[in-house]
Amino acid sequence: MAADRIETRLYVPTSLAVSSIGLDADRVHYLRHVLRLEKGARVAVFNATDGEYAARIEGFGKGCCTLAIEEKRREPAGEPDLWLVFAPIKRTRLDFIAEKATELGVSGLWPVYTQHTIVSRVNRERLVATAIEAAEQSERLSIPEVFEPLKLDEALARWPKDRRLVFCDESGGGGPIADVLAKQDLTRPHAILTGPEGGFARAELDAIRKLPFVTPVGLGPRVLRADTASLAALAIFQALAHDRLGSPPPRFVARS
Repeated sequence: MAADRIETRLYVPTSLAVSSIGLDADRVHYLRHVLRLEKGARVAVFNATDGEYAARIEGFGKGCCTLAIEEKRREPAGEPDLWLVFAPIKRTRLDFIAEKATELGVSGLWPVYTQHTIVSRVNRERLVATAIEAAEQSERLSIPEVFEPLKLDEALARWPKDRRLVFCDESGGGGPIADVLAKQDLTRPHAILTGPEGGFARAELDAIRKLPFVTPVGLGPRVLRADTASLAALAIFQALAHDRLGSPPPRFVARS
């Protein structure tokens, strides 16, 4: 990786193994009118397949911008295969979950509707945009997949049997999360399930616990908000799993 730091990173889903790329109108507006960059400014472009490259702005046109691809800065790297499955909450806190879960390295975000879920609609495109922005800021190379929202029972009926589901059991049905996870093979695909602001219905709790791929865990004696529970569980999982997955530990950077 190049020693010099480039502040602006852009996720580009298309191949970076080319001499130049064009950007869409939203990215052009961001570079030109928000960041006020000019011709010749350096940025970084990245995706999970190609890694990260330095690039230089060749010029702006009407609603267009061309970047010249320069040296490779980072090779593609393996990342944890970890989903967050969560009940949607109000928009601001939903954005917060998507942003922070992306920073914590999840590979998938899956909103599921439970019996006590208050929010009736999820703007999937907004969650994708939030995840992309968080990946750009946090220096990860991939973007988590944002799955189509489903009812909880439908999601569990489609569940891939090779993926372990860590269920944050608010009723106290599981052992302390760190103790439970320390005994599992965390290199396997996993997911973490957290509930809505009103908690799971009793029938949901009973049905989840009976599933063979579920591991119930507890998050301690205090009542946590839905977004707090999601991020606490992810942080504990990643703290235990990082070295086993071959990923470097995260760097903590103060950012306004």
